[in-house]
Amino acid sequence: MSEYERWLKNALDDPDLTEELKSIRDKPEEINDRFYRDLEFGTGGLRGVIGAGTNRMNIYTVRKATQGLANYLKKHSEHPSAAIAYDSRIKSDLFAREAAAVLAANGVTAHLYPQLSPTPTLSWAVRTLHCDAGICVTASHNPAKYNGYKVYGDDGCQIALKMADDVLAEIEKLDVFGDVKRMDYDKAQSEGMIRPIPDEVTDRFLDEVMKQRVFQEPCGGLKVVYTPLNGTGRVCVTRILKMIGVGEVTVVPEQEFPDGNFTTCPFPNPEIREALQKGLELSGKVRPDLLLATDPDCDRCGIAVNQNGKFVLMSGNEVGVLLLDFIARSRKDQGTMPERPVAVTTIVSTDMAAPVAEKYGIELRRVLTGFKYIGDQIALLEQDGGADRYLFGFEESYGYLSGGYVRDKDAVDAGMLICQMAQYYKKRGKTLVDAMEELYQAYGYFENALMNFGFEGEDGMIQMGKIMDTLRKRAPAEIAGCKVSGWSDYEASVTSGGGKIDLPKSNVLEYRLENGGKVIIRPSGTEPKIKAYLSARGKTKEESLALIEKLRGAVPALMK
Repeated sequence: MSEYERWLKNALDDPDLTEELKSIRDKPEEINDRFYRDLEFGTGGLRGVIGAGTNRMNIYTVRKATQGLANYLKKHSEHPSAAIAYDSRIKSDLFAREAAAVLAANGVTAHLYPQLSPTPTLSWAVRTLHCDAGICVTASHNPAKYNGYKVYGDDGCQIALKMADDVLAEIEKLDVFGDVKRMDYDKAQSEGMIRPIPDEVTDRFLDEVMKQRVFQEPCGGLKVVYTPLNGTGRVCVTRILKMIGVGEVTVVPEQEFPDGNFTTCPFPNPEIREALQKGLELSGKVRPDLLLATDPDCDRCGIAVNQNGKFVLMSGNEVGVLLLDFIARSRKDQGTMPERPVAVTTIVSTDMAAPVAEKYGIELRRVLTGFKYIGDQIALLEQDGGADRYLFGFEESYGYLSGGYVRDKDAVDAGMLICQMAQYYKKRGKTLVDAMEELYQAYGYFENALMNFGFEGEDGMIQMGKIMDTLRKRAPAEIAGCKVSGWSDYEASVTSGGGKIDLPKSNVLEYRLENGGKVIIRPSGTEPKIKAYLSARGKTKEESLALIEKLRGAVPALMK
């Protein structure tokens, strides 16, 4: 019996899966795409297209992953517990309930948010409820056809490689139909094995966010348009903006309430202008100082700034540098800068963070892509008795965090900080665009760009592997007519000069150019694509943009 036939016979608990399996009966390519592999489990958990099969997100792949996690937890804790949160995506609530039912059947107490909740509140719940693990059902900012399953450790940080490997080893022992335990949901609730997370946990989370504010003065002079992009952010973000006294907040009505179909923003990613279109249209009428957008699980935050009547989108790198400067400047002025302060960013984020950190005497640490690595640095500081040394962390993909109360990026915190920063500069007759221009003039015009190269299906995965292998074996001598002066291979942990890279191994290649430019290439950990990060620095914005365009024209040749 083929795996497809086995699923057709046994996958009966979700009628949608049965219907889908029957519809592809005579379509071998469709069957192969769903069954040629198991959905990959790693430090990012699971992520994939919703549907039937081993290579899809469905109740069976969620149950199997949860059984593996439960087996792991029982080996490491006498009375294990886990917190669970979920976003607005299709079947997120179902997947969360199924995960809770599997945990309960295995003697693992499941603390479940009774309504959709931002990803950072999951990290907070793990820490405040003293859980052994956490599960967040979300695919972040991916299109509507995706869903995902993130796993967190007892520190509230996404799991590191060792735990991911150990959980995966447990998952791989299991048969998806024969080896998974599941308890009736209502019975598990009545027996106290599934417990709703009370509202006061969220209240305390917001209180902790408030402790991160830079100044006490209300933001009464600020006018904001906000869009949660049909996700989880509406309640927490509007509450925190009210708590800091933002004068006027208008929520984009078409994107105010949860909708996993994301009909007004097919790519609900605040990095993409199209996702902000409804917000920009409303801003044209309301004329706010700021358009604020959070992605569906409310861990990323994007903005557009009213610059003389035109709304200018600011990148994650720009907002990260602005916030680093604003927090450092304010803490220094207030006399609250900690001794030996630390900021953390990633290897693919802007090099502009370095001179800003240097100005304020801040140690800047660079880590691999993924906020869990920033969370690890917070944990290390905490272990060394220097938790208060952590000042701020950011990644170019619109993730920010200014405190150690959670161990993941937090758009509730980011939204609050951005509004305080906008109020600070507004009182001084400036916008955030003006403030960024001043930083460019002080430190140079750093420009960054991201290119994505998609590879669908089994053939696409093979092609991605070949491209990375080719680049690893034969590093380009030049890119865009500029000599490659050095390279770093983060998987081999070596540089072209024979140096060692003291970071976890990762499938990332970095090429440094003689003109100060840089190209970093890595496969996405969540989608079937290769990402290329382009960096340039010029004496003027025009010069740096011209260098970026040259790189943009040259990089596609590396993908062949």
